[in-house]
Amino acid sequence: MERPDRPIANPAIVFRKEFDNWAVLFNPDTADAVGINPVGAVVWDLMDGQHSLKKIVNEIKDRFADVPDAVIQHVTSFIENLTERGFVVYKLEDFS
Repeated sequence: MERPDRPIANPAIVFRKEFDNWAVLFNPDTADAVGINPVGAVVWDLMDGQHSLKKIVNEIKDRFADVPDAVIQHVTSFIENLTERGFVVYKLEDFS
């Protein structure tokens, strides 16, 4: 079965914005943490189950200058990495 195209930031994750729009994600269940850059923070904010990957990428292109042509691959890889670590789900039931 194919994974849905609308990722959801796991609501159990603590998201803390730091200086210059960088952020830290912290999973209190596993003590796993990851630092993310300003683009990653925007992606995180858009992972609400309403935005498709295409919409997320288009938003990145609208908000940032000099976005590389490979932006979809970068965003996909970022989301896949966070999914593997439990920071992202595709249905709210997936995190419980």
